[in-house]
Amino acid sequence: MNKVNIGMVGYKFMGKAHSHAYRDLHMFFPEAAAPVMKLICGRDEKGVAQAAEQFGWDGYVTDWRELLARPDIDVIDINAPSDAHKEIALAAAKAGKHLFCEKPLALTLADSREMLEAAEQAGVKHMVGFNYRFSPAVQLAKKLVNEGRLGQIYHFRAWFLQDWIVDPDFPLVWRLQKEVAGSGSHGDLGAHLIDLAHFLVGDMTEVIGMSETFIKERPMPSSMTGLSAKGSKDGPRGEVTVDDATLFLTRFANGALGSFEATRFAPGHRCTNSFEINGSKGSVKFDFERMNELQVYFRDDAEDVQGFRRVLCTDPSHAYMQAWWPPGHTIGFEQTFIHEVVELMNALSEDRKPVPNFADGVKCQQVLEAVDQSIAQRRWVRIDEL
Repeated sequence: MNKVNIGMVGYKFMGKAHSHAYRDLHMFFPEAAAPVMKLICGRDEKGVAQAAEQFGWDGYVTDWRELLARPDIDVIDINAPSDAHKEIALAAAKAGKHLFCEKPLALTLADSREMLEAAEQAGVKHMVGFNYRFSPAVQLAKKLVNEGRLGQIYHFRAWFLQDWIVDPDFPLVWRLQKEVAGSGSHGDLGAHLIDLAHFLVGDMTEVIGMSETFIKERPMPSSMTGLSAKGSKDGPRGEVTVDDATLFLTRFANGALGSFEATRFAPGHRCTNSFEINGSKGSVKFDFERMNELQVYFRDDAEDVQGFRRVLCTDPSHAYMQAWWPPGHTIGFEQTFIHEVVELMNALSEDRKPVPNFADGVKCQQVLEAVDQSIAQRRWVRIDEL
């Protein structure tokens, strides 16, 4: 498969990120199959037409069903709001289209399982959008764990902190409405932490959590895009139906302990997506705001030079970096999506499942709902209960 024709649903924040990845991939990874940007879809014709021209798509439609009817479309990319994922994915699988869907996979565990089953029965490839896995520094952390260089893993602690809705007069965007988003910081930010934990440490066995919605009502929006919106603080207000912050503890199947915090109420933290792993032989620390770096500590270093060292993950020996710039020249957020699409393109060419795929999305959703159940019932919940 030398070329892969893409039909994409969604054209705002994630639509721009995915479009950039498709457009620039072959410049840096010419050995991968080339994604062809056929059609982009959005309900607002003016908005999607502008996006099609700006992002470089061949054309646009306003009904996603038109994408499925096109025999020349190979992959359906779904980055519309979460409430649209299931319907589009089920229909696309039935139409024999491969699937690339943003996280969280669906609004509920039951829906995500249905999506996985439909894709598997249809025999189509499926991928879920956990882009942070594809940071070279995260890939190095994975390598150190896999090679046993950190020893037995004791702790995984992670936190994803943002501050974009601290203002109580920030409008009620779709991400703050449960019927559209599924959940708040838990499903939006916490899902990334859960996937990183699964990727780096392994499966979880039980969880206990707590959450809070600090601002109960907000002004209705007059317009919104990405993480920004406009609205009058003196106008009508609506109820916030998702969590503003969720914290939980977990036990991993390998005996490690974990702690997770996801909040949009941490002033000064624009996108602090961080984790630390402690093992019997050493530790690593990662902060996405310094995404090209991994802090590494080894216990067997000479005593007089022990301490966390900064590893700049820009040498060709680090994952994906052979395609980029000379050592020391850093990459950014957008490159994680290019690496993600490289995996998708290679999987299609090699006739294998991409990683992460819908099974990883289901596993993440299972933890999300176990935490929700724990909060509602004020008890430890085993993952295998769900």
